[in-house]
Amino acid sequence: MKIPVVAIVGPTAVGKTKLSVKIAKRFNGEIISGDSMQVYKGLDIGTAKVTKDEMQGIPHYMIDIKNPEESFSVAEFKDKVQGYIEYIHNKGALPIIVGGTGLYIQSTLYQFNFADEGRDPAFVQKIETEIDQNGIDEVYQRLVAVDPEQAQKIHPNNRRRVIRALEVYEKTGLTMSELHAKQRRESPYNPIIIGLTMEREELYRRINNRVDQMVEDGLVEEVKYFYDKGLKHAQSMRGIGYKELIPYFEGDISMEYAIEQLKQNSRRYAKRQFTYFRNKLDVHWYPVSVPTIEHIFSIILRDLEGMLKEVPK
Repeated sequence: MKIPVVAIVGPTAVGKTKLSVKIAKRFNGEIISGDSMQVYKGLDIGTAKVTKDEMQGIPHYMIDIKNPEESFSVAEFKDKVQGYIEYIHNKGALPIIVGGTGLYIQSTLYQFNFADEGRDPAFVQKIETEIDQNGIDEVYQRLVAVDPEQAQKIHPNNRRRVIRALEVYEKTGLTMSELHAKQRRESPYNPIIIGLTMEREELYRRINNRVDQMVEDGLVEEVKYFYDKGLKHAQSMRGIGYKELIPYFEGDISMEYAIEQLKQNSRRYAKRQFTYFRNKLDVHWYPVSVPTIEHIFSIILRDLEGMLKEVPK
């Protein structure tokens, strides 16, 4: 029988952490972080890492499992989280994944085929040569013919994605669109995905305020510590909240400009998160605002109780 898994998704600063703890307390759950940056030890402020007080005694996993100089892949995330799902379920508890990294959550909940698997270098080289000799338009029109849906999503000049879409069709006999639809349908679990949304102006205001609070809490000092350790090229320092401050340390921009860049990048990321979840996952969406959030959370708890009862035993 498939394990029931609750996932809470949505843009940054929308209230996912608070909701996850409420669900865990109500339904005997344990929480798995679905954030690609919270795995790093010491990167606390810039990742808005859940605090001990916020955990309220609920066990949390996938936090502080990597040193800042280490790399971390979506494939490794999937393997570890699927292990934790089984571990939590075997304890008689409900696994709850919380986070904003869409690809990581999708890869865990569905049979996701990673782009770096099953490559055909000979095919890629053949198409690359064709493009170099004749231009990309002919190759792009070939994609339009076999997978018009995917072709609409790819700019004709994005040769890497055009080639990859044709390669998938060549190797599997399925178009990228068919493969994505198949992946969305098939899950080794019974996933229930709860999504939080917020009116854009209010969300952006919350993001800006959160960044100001991070700075007040010592974000600059946190990033400087790892910069001084020679980690400016590490994967961990490429995340939003960290990469924006490096040009400031190197004297290229002012502190004010770095903070404004951080706010802007955070707002853009929130928009991308929502777009990804809306397009890639089957989500039960709930609009929240500061005045209504507790009321909406109570509705979610009620709805989730019904959804969990419908999961095959």
